[in-house]
Amino acid sequence: MKKIGFIGAYDKTDLILNIAKILTMFNKQVLVVDSTICQKAKYIVPAINPTKTYITEFEKIDVAIGFYDEEEIMKYLAISDEKKIEYDIMLVDTDNVEGYKNFKLDEAFKKYFVTSFDNYSLKKGLETLSGLQDVTSLTKVLFEKDIIKEEEDYLDFLASNYKIAWKEEKFYFPIENGDLSVIYENQRVGKIKFKKLSAQYKDGITYISEQILEDEKESAIRREIRKIEKGE
Repeated sequence: MKKIGFIGAYDKTDLILNIAKILTMFNKQVLVVDSTICQKAKYIVPAINPTKTYITEFEKIDVAIGFYDEEEIMKYLAISDEKKIEYDIMLVDTDNVEGYKNFKLDEAFKKYFVTSFDNYSLKKGLETLSGLQDVTSLTKVLFEKDIIKEEEDYLDFLASNYKIAWKEEKFYFPIENGDLSVIYENQRVGKIKFKKLSAQYKDGITYISEQILEDEKESAIRREIRKIEKGE
C-alpha cells in the first residue's frame, strides 16, 4: 500500500477528495484518512450512521474518520496483518504532530505541505512537524491568488526552525472564487464534480495525481478528468 501525507493547518479535505477521485478512475482502491483536529470530512462526506470512528464509502473512495492510528483502522476492518490491507493508496490528512507520528508519515511515499500565506496556516501548519528527530522531505502545495516571492521567502524563513528539506518541485493553486463555488456546491449535493473548476486547479490535481500514480502519463490523467467532468 502506498501512503501519501498531506500535512498542514490549511483546509485540505476537498483537495484530497478530488485527487482521490482521480485515483479511483485508474481502478485504485483508495482510503482517505482524516487525522485532523476538527475532522472536517465528518461534515462534508455523507454517512448514513456516523459514529465516533467509522469508514464510509463516498464516490468509490473509502473515508476513515476518528481513528488514532493505522492499527485502529486494521482492527475496525478486522485485519490482523498489515499486508492484508486491500487498499492500493492511503491519503492521510493531518494538522497535528500526533497524526503525523501515529500514521507513520515519515515512511510515506510522498509528503505534501499544504498552506496559504496567512500566519495561522503557516505557523500552525509548521507546528505539525515540531519535535521530529530526522529531516523530512516535503513538497510545497501553495494556495494563493497571486503568489509573490516575499511570501514564499517568509515560509522558508519560518521553516528554517524545523527539520525540513523542500523538494524542488512545487504546486500552485489559485484561490479563485469560481473554484470555491464549485467546491461548496459539491459539498451541498454530496458529489465530486470537476466541471467549472479553473484550469489552474485542474492542472494542480493532475500533476499531484501523476506523482502518486507514477506509471500513468499526464495525458491519461487529463482524459479521466474529462470523464469526471462529463459525469461518466
